[in-house]
Amino acid sequence: MLKKRLCIIGSGVAGLHLAYALRNDFNITVIERKSPDQIRRGRIMSTQVHFGPTRNRETRFNMPKWGEQPLIKSIHITIGNQKLFVGKLQEPALSVDQRLYYSHSIKDLIEKGVSFRLEKVDKESVEVLIDEFDLVIDCTGKNGSLLPFSTEEDLSLFKTPQRKCIVGYFTGIKADTPLGVGVTVLPGLGEMFEIPAVTEHGPATIMFVMAIPNSDLDVFKGIKSAKEFTLKMRSTAQQFFPEIYNRIDGKNFALCDENSFLQTALTPIIRKPYLMVKNKLVVGCGDSVFLNDPITGQGCNLSSYCAEQLYETLMEYKNSNWDVETGESYWNRTKQYVKEVTEWTNAMTKPLPEHVVQLLLQGAQDQVKANEIAEWFANPTKAYEAFISTTTIH
Repeated sequence: MLKKRLCIIGSGVAGLHLAYALRNDFNITVIERKSPDQIRRGRIMSTQVHFGPTRNRETRFNMPKWGEQPLIKSIHITIGNQKLFVGKLQEPALSVDQRLYYSHSIKDLIEKGVSFRLEKVDKESVEVLIDEFDLVIDCTGKNGSLLPFSTEEDLSLFKTPQRKCIVGYFTGIKADTPLGVGVTVLPGLGEMFEIPAVTEHGPATIMFVMAIPNSDLDVFKGIKSAKEFTLKMRSTAQQFFPEIYNRIDGKNFALCDENSFLQTALTPIIRKPYLMVKNKLVVGCGDSVFLNDPITGQGCNLSSYCAEQLYETLMEYKNSNWDVETGESYWNRTKQYVKEVTEWTNAMTKPLPEHVVQLLLQGAQDQVKANEIAEWFANPTKAYEAFISTTTIH
């Protein structure tokens, strides 16, 4: 029996995880507008922390290993200028610069016989692909879907971005100990995430400022050059994040490369991840359909989760016609988790509820509680329960 032909548009986390998962059972073509070398040499695309569950899926799907890299084993929580605690993660996490992760994985997939096509797909040309393949999977990422997947209004609360995202990959910062992700919340201003990362140039520190628009932390407007960006990040750390500033080595503090900084702002939107076009099922996976604010670091982890659920669905329906029932099965598998991640993330963009502040203060007194809070990032269901359980009383 001929293998079904699948087209994956986009080679971010969702697209790559799907390509690895599906390649043995289906005939896979991935369409990407940039070559591996263009990706590798290009601008950083995001921040990323692959928590334990995502790393386990990478192992399950035989994705590339990253050798003896320094693993992220903890989450440091600071509110204002008060360091509350360091919570231990149950399973270590890892952050690999996506330029390296994507370009390396694409080359590996090509060696393993997966077809890659270098082309830009738009809303017109996607119609041709729907005719050509048994299934088209839209993994185009945070720029929005190619197809008119319907919006889930109850999960899409915002019409404008809730944060300005300012990201730089730097050398010349002494790592915090134990090695972990630093989360600093400045009420009324925004947040800073400090993430130890693996890059082509060796270990680096991601400084990720999430500024509430037009607050005093929103100071990167109009900055275009790497030099200006570096100076502004340094003065921002000095003013708002003194603990981080004290670990900066003045002479050696610099961006990893000219392209390792980024400014963006996202309006989160959740869409129903399937539709019928010309009597054929089309599905979306990852940020193209499930776009959350980056404040909880769930983008790549949610993309990986949904890729696994889509893989399971397609395997279950492998020998039947793919139609509305298949699409609905995929949506039913993902819906609850998407809701939990989204509602927790949306809650994090607002002032922390009083009962959550109390939990964080407990974490400062109780290591078991601190470890439970660290685990929110690896297991958002736990975060959702902590945030939502006592706030929603209907």
